[in-house]
Amino acid sequence: EYSLLARRLDREMMPMLQACGLGLIPFAPLANGLLTGKYKRGAPLPAGARLSYMQRSAARYLTENNWATVERLEDFAAARGHNLLELAVSWLLWRPQVASVIAGATRPEQVEQNARAAGWALTEAEMQEIDRLTAS
Repeated sequence: EYSLLARRLDREMMPMLQACGLGLIPFAPLANGLLTGKYKRGAPLPAGARLSYMQRSAARYLTENNWATVERLEDFAAARGHNLLELAVSWLLWRPQVASVIAGATRPEQVEQNARAAGWALTEAEMQEIDRLTAS
């Protein structure tokens, strides 16, 4: 698993992949939908959304720490005219070890959103700020 909310691979795996010239296709790049912006702290889970019927995943992802991080990231993206989904995908694509981002979609508009998300080219300064915002 690798996303803005799950960065354990940063310490050892990502440097090893880079040194070996290998790529990664991350599992759960949108943290089971939490990085799409469709979930809001304190609001009912959207009907039919993955975390509304996957109780174990909901317990794992819908934590206070994740909510706080998501809210910081939403503010960061909005201040730059983007949304959380665009940030999550752009952050992954910026990383040289990430070969591709495969994000699930259940509706055509989600496919379009995922494709548009690749259009934000983050700067080095933005990446450093994201590191600060996601440090836990």
